[in-house]
Amino acid sequence: GTLGPARTSISAVAAHAGVRRSTVYRHFPDEAALFGACTAHWSAANPPPDPGAWSKVADPEVRLGVALAELYGFYRQTEQMLENLYRDEVAVPLVQERFAVFRGYLAAACDTLMAGRGLRGAARRRTRAALGYATAFSTWRSLVREQGLGDREAAALARSFVTGAAESTG
Repeated sequence: GTLGPARTSISAVAAHAGVRRSTVYRHFPDEAALFGACTAHWSAANPPPDPGAWSKVADPEVRLGVALAELYGFYRQTEQMLENLYRDEVAVPLVQERFAVFRGYLAAACDTLMAGRGLRGAARRRTRAALGYATAFSTWRSLVREQGLGDREAAALARSFVTGAAESTG
């Protein structure tokens, strides 16, 4: 979580745990087993917001506000790990393979946030793209870390971007 998968070695894991490398290998015969155990542990401690709960909110705009507030809070809480995973995704095939689950989660979240909007054609396509942008970790990071907004301001701005996508004619 502090260095990321690409910068972590079995020797470093063993040293951090105060055991020998052979002990680590006895419990985790390969990198995939160790990564799987770390992923399961981290995911249990840091579950993302539940899109199923969002689907109970009838109004799509209110639903979007709730979702972005929860998602941006999750991003703040898990920022260091997500930074490492996004960085390492291109360099470590195992991260790319396992991170596909999170990408699937975001796609399902966008499906939930599209429901009930009654859009067709270009307005639907733009709104779906805007939702993908609004729910992205990189958007949160840009608005909060680079532009200096708070989570609430960032969520409100992202929400207006999504709302404007349906209304845009360009």
